[in-house]
Amino acid sequence: MTNHTQTMEQDKTSLSSPPKKAFWKGLGFQIAVSMILGILVGFIWPEFATSLKLLGDIFLRLIKSAVAPLIFLTVALGIGAAGDIKQVGKVGLTAIIYFEIVSTIAILFGFGMGELLSVGSGTVLTESHVNSQAASLIQASHAAPKSFGQFFLEIFPDSFVGAFSTNNLLQVLVLALMFGFGILLLKEKERVVVENALNFIAKAFFKFIYVIMLLAPIGTFGAIAYAVGSNGVDMLIKLTYLVLAFYLTLILFIIIVLGTVCAIFKLNLFDIIKFIREELYITFGTASSESVLPRLLEKLPKYGVSRQTVGLVLPTGYAFNLDGTSIYMSMGVIFLANAYGIPLSIEQLFGILIIMLLTSKGAATVSGGAFVVFAATITTTGLLPLEGVAVMFGVYRFMSMALAVTNIIGNTVATIAVAKLNHEYHPSRREKLESED
Repeated sequence: MTNHTQTMEQDKTSLSSPPKKAFWKGLGFQIAVSMILGILVGFIWPEFATSLKLLGDIFLRLIKSAVAPLIFLTVALGIGAAGDIKQVGKVGLTAIIYFEIVSTIAILFGFGMGELLSVGSGTVLTESHVNSQAASLIQASHAAPKSFGQFFLEIFPDSFVGAFSTNNLLQVLVLALMFGFGILLLKEKERVVVENALNFIAKAFFKFIYVIMLLAPIGTFGAIAYAVGSNGVDMLIKLTYLVLAFYLTLILFIIIVLGTVCAIFKLNLFDIIKFIREELYITFGTASSESVLPRLLEKLPKYGVSRQTVGLVLPTGYAFNLDGTSIYMSMGVIFLANAYGIPLSIEQLFGILIIMLLTSKGAATVSGGAFVVFAATITTTGLLPLEGVAVMFGVYRFMSMALAVTNIIGNTVATIAVAKLNHEYHPSRREKLESED
């Protein structure tokens, strides 16, 4: 009888604690290996490595195909779950205020570190460094909003389907907000039916993302190999100080600024980073924060954040809270000013800060990301030569890896902080995830 009882207890233990997966089966390990292989292939066979860009592009295209629908579904469901417009407005207002404060600090931090580390001093800029890809991205920047009126108008879509087909996340957010408020106006029985239907569709999209993520190591390998092979050793050496200074600045920003935010809200920064470490591997490898948005939307509720807050704050942060992008642009301004010997006054830097607070809001929705909006910012200010922007394109890929990671950490911290401010964070409900390592 005793043996039978022990056997039953052992069976229960085995059911409640499934065996850990072998570490080589974990997505994080596979991505780390693919990054190392990509670097080796890029250095040894640079011409062949440039052709591997196709692998990274395919992976990112598949991810982007699901981003806009997922943002729409999660934001609309988040509003519906909130139950009333007042609560939605409270969470939304808190998030926007937080985003603007931290974004301003990020820009100032970039200015300060750029001056402290003297980035760009002694750098020789020539137009010969301009390549066709950089030139096309600079040209694309002229299509970016140049005034507040144009920017504000372009937030509102003139076609429901068009916002999704162009992957304009700001327009998708507007549609999701309007649709979510429409759900709240339905009768309770009707609202339940609509919310259940949207929930089932959202679950299907998450399964779709799971299938795509199986290709993450292959996509990462292709993207890294291309980045190393296409830039070449000479260009990397010339701009290596800028890259190292940028990485140091981002690390200090995460530790000092985001660490202070976590201390204020009694959160553990390193615990948060550990919780999303696999998403950070993917982001670093693909240089795209969009690649992990679906995973974070599903994962953060398991950290104790209410699902409706995650659905509202995280997607909005992708448009309004890009800390890494803000630092990239502000350090880039100092780099160009020093490289061309153009001194910038406090008034000019303040004016650039205001412009950046506007232009950076579209960074996640523009093809070419931070590089395009940086070029748009330089064009708008008219204070620095636009040709110098193309020089930075030589190492943009390596800088975009780090800025995307910073964006992810910043948005994760923001989501948890906003949830705590609105009493939507319940660490006691946190579910223990199985380790994939």
